[in-house]
Amino acid sequence: MGYIPSDKRYDNMTYNRCGKSGLSLPAISLGLWHNFGSVDDFENGRKIVQRAFDAGITHFDLANNYGPLPGSAETNFGKMLKLDFPGNLRDEMIISSKAGYDMWPGPYGEWGSRKYLIASLDQSLKRMQLDYVDIFYSHRFDPNTPLEETMGALDTIVKQGKALYAGISSYDAEQTKKAADILKQMGTPCLIHQPRYSMLDRWVENGLLDVLEEYGIGCIAFSPLAQGMLTDRYLNGIPKNSRADKNVFLKATDITPEKVERLKQLNEIAQQRNQSLAQMALVWLLKDKRVTSVLIGASSVAQLENNLESLNNLKFTDIELSDIEKILAA
Repeated sequence: MGYIPSDKRYDNMTYNRCGKSGLSLPAISLGLWHNFGSVDDFENGRKIVQRAFDAGITHFDLANNYGPLPGSAETNFGKMLKLDFPGNLRDEMIISSKAGYDMWPGPYGEWGSRKYLIASLDQSLKRMQLDYVDIFYSHRFDPNTPLEETMGALDTIVKQGKALYAGISSYDAEQTKKAADILKQMGTPCLIHQPRYSMLDRWVENGLLDVLEEYGIGCIAFSPLAQGMLTDRYLNGIPKNSRADKNVFLKATDITPEKVERLKQLNEIAQQRNQSLAQMALVWLLKDKRVTSVLIGASSVAQLENNLESLNNLKFTDIELSDIEKILAA
């Protein structure tokens, strides 16, 4: 017998309103940046997606270049949709994609031109075998393309029905203001911003979160565990075959003795909360009501389960927050 979704899938997940929109997102969303490409075990990825859906994770985040190979995460996800989510189950899901980084050769294969964004989404829809995505993002700000052109492409995509909502990723506060103003004038509001944000990378607190609140834009944080640094993996050095060991998205030089000491102190607070360091790091982001969702990755069902358990304790005492701030400021 094939996969049958749990009839209790909405019982335990927390859902948050995305800015001032009518859309709610799960507090934890699943990103397919790693572990779902052509080089990965398809059945393992399939089990992760199934378990995520059973746990109330309705939002699945992709991009044109996710893999490796680029595009293969979308291709694999499309196969999973056909195998496991037929009929109206698609209507229970928020599926997002993005374009902005290098995807194909030549001058039209990256950045933020109208040519690239629209062509890229057409390719993504074919790979996923979908008629539309729920959210389509400009993956990064393009300094060489007029912002009106990039936002105009998002507006066209929404009005063509190829995406239901428009979003932006990794724009700074001023760029976000301008983008949101342009989209508003066109009649397609900016739904959501996807910035990098974690305990160890707090740039969004210097203005961006204030802009999102002012404009009624949701926020979904990627790399909430700082590429694995905010887990128990690096509390006693750099383990073999870890990202830092391989220098993949995390460099060995990032794991300094000072940083390890801070991680150990944070881990002590997490243990007092009956949480792992990773679980505490996720809900620390969610304590700010401007953060709609945190975007996790998972290489196994067990890792996904561990992250989901973070939702069992969403509250922080004032003392805990004060102690965490002291550690992070050290």
